[in-house]
Parts: sequence; structure tokens; C-alpha cells
Amino acid sequence: MQTVSRLFDFPYYQLEKYPLEKSLVTKSDGKWIATSTQEYVDKANAISRALLRMGVKPNDKIAIISMTNRTEWNVMDIGVLQIGAQTVPIYPTISEEDYEYILNHSEAKYCFVSCEEVLEKVLAISSKIKKLDDVYSFDQLDNCKNWKELLESGADNSNQNEVEELKANVKAEDLATLIYTSGTTGKPKGVMLSHDNIVSNVISSQSRVPFESGGVALSFLPVCHIFERMILYLYQYCGVEIHFAEGLDKISDNIKVVKPNVMTVVPRLLEKVYDSIIAKGAALTGIKKKLFFWAVDVGLKFKPYGANGWWYEKKLGLARKLIFSKWKEGLGGNLSVMVSGSAALQPRLARIFGAADMPVMEGYGLTETSPVIAVNDQRNKGWKIGTVGRVIDRVEVKIAEDGEILCKGPNVMMGYYKDPERTSQVMTGEYFHTGDIGEIDAEGFLRITDRKKEMFKTSGGKYVAPQLLENRFKQSRFIEQIMVVGEGEKMPAALIQPNFDFVKEWAKRHDINLGTNEEIVKNEKVIQRLQEEVDLANEEFAKWEKVKQFRLTSDVWSVEGGHVTPTLKLKRKIIKEKYLSLYNDIYGH
Repeated sequence: MQTVSRLFDFPYYQLEKYPLEKSLVTKSDGKWIATSTQEYVDKANAISRALLRMGVKPNDKIAIISMTNRTEWNVMDIGVLQIGAQTVPIYPTISEEDYEYILNHSEAKYCFVSCEEVLEKVLAISSKIKKLDDVYSFDQLDNCKNWKELLESGADNSNQNEVEELKANVKAEDLATLIYTSGTTGKPKGVMLSHDNIVSNVISSQSRVPFESGGVALSFLPVCHIFERMILYLYQYCGVEIHFAEGLDKISDNIKVVKPNVMTVVPRLLEKVYDSIIAKGAALTGIKKKLFFWAVDVGLKFKPYGANGWWYEKKLGLARKLIFSKWKEGLGGNLSVMVSGSAALQPRLARIFGAADMPVMEGYGLTETSPVIAVNDQRNKGWKIGTVGRVIDRVEVKIAEDGEILCKGPNVMMGYYKDPERTSQVMTGEYFHTGDIGEIDAEGFLRITDRKKEMFKTSGGKYVAPQLLENRFKQSRFIEQIMVVGEGEKMPAALIQPNFDFVKEWAKRHDINLGTNEEIVKNEKVIQRLQEEVDLANEEFAKWEKVKQFRLTSDVWSVEGGHVTPTLKLKRKIIKEKYLSLYNDIYGH
């Protein structure tokens, strides 16, 4: 039996154990195109043969930049890795200067792009890239070579023996990929992950997530991020069909067609799904509306394993039958589990989706830990809402004296590429310093309480954990994004981007004329209504933590605008700089 010790072993393992007709499925020109496991392996070998003919050697770096997840990405990944070269996946939405930095720092030899949009960015800086020999595109473009040329030149299999030799020489502890973290501060760091870092993580995670062979997954989180990438290998390992969504904007259409059993999500996406369901409920009238909000009320009290007792379970059964079954239908009808990572999941979302019979298993990890450190598991009482689950097999966690989570195991990175100094800042002995603060409870569940880097002290010397506050405030339908500020100041305050669609809807119901976003954030009635939301959320916090003042921003916070990273984390420094005048106005600077 094929054993898996290197990343390119996954498709071969699948071929032997669960050969699929639809291993990878991508929509192109309006049609879903399936690639079988056999074709996947054959194409990857053709890519390997072509790369060797192009002069690619072991340890050369090949960059892949794709706007969406697609079959070509995975074929390229395996084709590059099995000749001992390394892939450098890059976020498509970062700035041109970050492109330039990463392509130069990694010394990428070739670059594969998805489409015109990415190609333009690469061409704009190509004169400043020292080692890049050529660029190829997955889409058919007039001004760029196409990746199919590699499949054609690799069709001649006379050098397959060379591929086999190089494959045999790749060891589990060899470098597989460089992942540049989009960093909320400073230049991106190139995280070096070996084959074993990721493979060990896939195999340890497999015993935690109930993926069945023959299942169907929908993939849409960026595959250049280690969370989705590790999950793709895990799907391959478990014999799950992978369907790639056309993009974040098309998810609701794709989900109805693909009808997935499983998908990975980030909290921001679940917030949006929940808000749109609630908005539909709010538009109902009479008994239908009453029933809808009765079910939501029941759902928000949900606890796993019947912990609320038989009478609650009776009500839940009714709520599922009358209301939640329709939610599930709207998400394809077959969703049995979602895995959430990348940021803290609000417990109310875990409760409501659990009640709706689409449980969300929250996990935790970092790029540097390949990524999973801990994850919830519905089976064997391994699911506890408000925690990130128990630590996975072969990984060890200890809590430092200051509360920081330290991690040790085969999943911990080899270090930062060409940066021993930054590596030594986060590694002491065998332990990696996560920069997160947490605790392990009596049942072994890990709870993250804040980012060490993001906690701040007010001038009164009191510590404030902004993420806890932000998560509570974002439960308001009026608030789309919020950043709590106040380091070294006398009190915490907040910069808020209102949920403009909801504010407009609310205004219409109250016959208030609003105008543009610029006018909305200055409107006294809007500010007054948001103050009520802030006061309500503040009730849950100690006196020194309460948000005493806030200011509204008229622009929508986005990746393009530089407010958030591609995984939708706040870029705190940049947001503060952008709204410095509002900040100064709060504190009277």
C-alpha cells in the first residue's frame, strides 16, 4: 500500500485507495469540468517532465498566483514538488510592491498566474524581478504563454525515469513550500514548511474530522493560505471530491449546484450568511415572522449533546423541522460539517449553525504550524462551543507564564526563509511562540483569549483585549467592522464601519432620509442608534474595558483598500493611520 510521507504522495494514495472519476472539479465557460484521479496524476507527471526540459532543478522556486481555487493549481503543485522543487503560492490581492518583494526574495524561476488581472500586476514589476525566467497563465491570454504548453511538451514521456529518480530522492524533512504570511505589520515573512510539516498535520487532523470517501467538498478559501491547502490534501487523502467555487461572490449559486457535505469557512463568511438569513426573516410578516424568530431564539441557546435537557430538545426538533431545515436547504441540503479557522468564531454563530444541524467545528493554528494545533470534533464529546477543541495527536501545547500558547510537534515550521533573526524570536528550543494568549480547561479544551501582540494597556495601566470586545460588538447588525483602540490613552474607543445596507433598511422603516455614506456617518439619528448598540454591548465588560467613544468611517473596509489581510484580519496599524483624524478627534490630540 502506498504510504504518504511527502505531499505528492497524496494523489497516488488516492489513486490506489479511492480512484475518483471527479477528483478535482472546476467550472470553466459555464461548465463543470471534472478531472479524475488518474488524469490528475498523469497531468502532474507531464508538468514534471516539462519543467525538467525547461531547466528546473531541485530546490528551484516556482510561484503560483491564482485569483480562485482551480484544478490547475493542484496539478502544478504536485508537478513541481515531485521533482524536488518548491512552490511559492502568493496571495493574488496583495500590492505590487509585495509581489516584487516575494518574487525577488524567493528567487522564483517561473511564475504561473491565473488570469489577466494577476498577469498585469506581474508584468508591471517584471523589469525589477531578478531571477524570473518566464510567466505562464492558466487562462488563455494573448500576451502570455499558456500552461497547456507544458502539458504538450510533457506529453513525451521519455524522461519519466528522471522524474521517478528525483521523486525517490525527496525526503519527508525536505522543504516543500514557502508561504509568505500577509503579516498585519512589516514585510511578509517566508514560512518554510517541509513535506513532513504538512503531511503530519493532515494525518493528525484526519482522525478529528469525519470526512467520508465519496463525500463532496466545496473549496473557496484561498489555497495560497495553508489552512485551505492542508484541507485539500486531507480531502485527497480521504477520497473526497473537491469542487472549486468560482469565487466568493458566487458561493451561494455554487453551493446549490454542488450540494457539498463539507466545506471550510472563516467566521466573516458565516457572519454574512447569518445576517442575510436574518434579513430574510425580518422581511416576513405575521405568524411566519413570529415562528422564524422563535426558532432563532431557540437556536441561540443551543448546546451540544442534549445538554439543555429533553424539553429544549423537543423545541429544537420542532425548530429544525419548521425553520432550520429551510436554512440547510438553502446551503445545498447536504452540509454535515463546516470547519472554521483563521479568526475567532463568535459562540452565537457556533450555536445557531449547530442548532440548524450544520455544525461548525472551530479549529486553531498558524501558517507556522502547518496550520492545525487544535480542532473540535463532534464525535466522542470532542466539541465544546467557545473553544478551539483539543490539541491534535503528536502536537504538544504548553501555556507560558504570561499566558502565551507555545507549541511543539512535527507540524512546526523549519523557520523563516533567509531570516534566522526573526526565526529565533519565535522559537525557543523546540517550542514555537504563537503570539496568542490562551488557557486549557479541565477537559483539555483550548480556549484562545486574545492576540498577545494586540492586547494593549490604557494609560491607567489596565490591559484591554480588543478581539473579545470586537467580537461582541460585531453581533450588532448595525456594525460591519470595528477596531477597538486606546493604547496608552485614558480609555478604550472604537472606529466603526457601519453595515450600510442594514442602516439604510432601518432608516427606510423609520422614514429617515440618509443620502450617501458620507452623510450617513454624520447623521445624528444613525449615531444615536449606534450608541444604543455600543451601550448594550458594553454591559458585558468591566468598567475599564468599555468603549467610551466611537467614530464612524464612510468607506467600506476591504482587502483592496488595505484595511484587512486576504484572510480578513484587521490591519490595525494601517486602519489607525487611515483614520488618524478621527482617532485624534476622540482623544483630543
